Amino acid sequence: MPLHTPSHSTSSTAPPIPISITICGDGGCGKSSITLRLVRSQWTSEYDPTIEDSYSITRRIDGAAYHLSLTDTAGQEEYRGMWASSNLGADAFLLVYDITSADSLDALAYFNDLIDMEAETRLDNAARAIKAGVSPGGDGGGAGSGAKTVPPVKIVAGNKCDLQESRQVPAAVGLEWARRRGCGFMETSARLEVNIEETFALIVRRVVEARRLAQMGVLDQGAGLDSESRVGMTKPLTPLPSDSEKREVGTRGVNIGNRVGRGGGAFWRSLRCW
Repeated sequence: MPLHTPSHSTSSTAPPIPISITICGDGGCGKSSITLRLVRSQWTSEYDPTIEDSYSITRRIDGAAYHLSLTDTAGQEEYRGMWASSNLGADAFLLVYDITSADSLDALAYFNDLIDMEAETRLDNAARAIKAGVSPGGDGGGAGSGAKTVPPVKIVAGNKCDLQESRQVPAAVGLEWARRRGCGFMETSARLEVNIEETFALIVRRVVEARRLAQMGVLDQGAGLDSESRVGMTKPLTPLPSDSEKREVGTRGVNIGNRVGRGGGAFWRSLRCW
């Protein structure tokens, strides 16, 4: 279902809607690979874990154009103090772990705690804006110049799902970790281009919903919504296939020169967890 494609039109009646996304996680979990796969349709295993990069890209999702500003953060522990001071203003956070490393999932707790503290600050700003008779929705909020009032969206991505033989973190464990912390969940493979566009489309939809609820003055954004619309909810995980099923659909994808194409079939669709 082609819901999101690059936008090349210059005659659009409305400018793209800006959304900022910070990508965080432990070093080596594939943050840069996910980012470059989305932005440049490239995959690389070479990266500098000490460098923070910024990218921008336009996508059309559900009929609207969005300008995505992506910050690919340094994951090494010695650089986390710098991360905390400069990257908490995003509309959404993609928390990435490596399914072949249980430690990388544990490392997300640090980032999640910082994001939750930022969310509390924004809710306080929203409450003050409502008390002052100002709508809290939008980029800045009415609770002070530049004050953010829309709680950030959180999505967890279990990356490297093509490395099934080396998996340390069962998909159900990643899903439960995300669910307990109010995050959406996906399993991805930057190498085989699995659920990359879908993950960012999910982020955009949840940011749009969070902004809508904020404009309505709904501070508890999990209240009063059906399960399809909740900003922080996930659906039950579809069971992963057996090894024989994985071999039948070709988990390694199609080799095209030095590139590895995306594998097809029900296996990859089963990894999609909204």
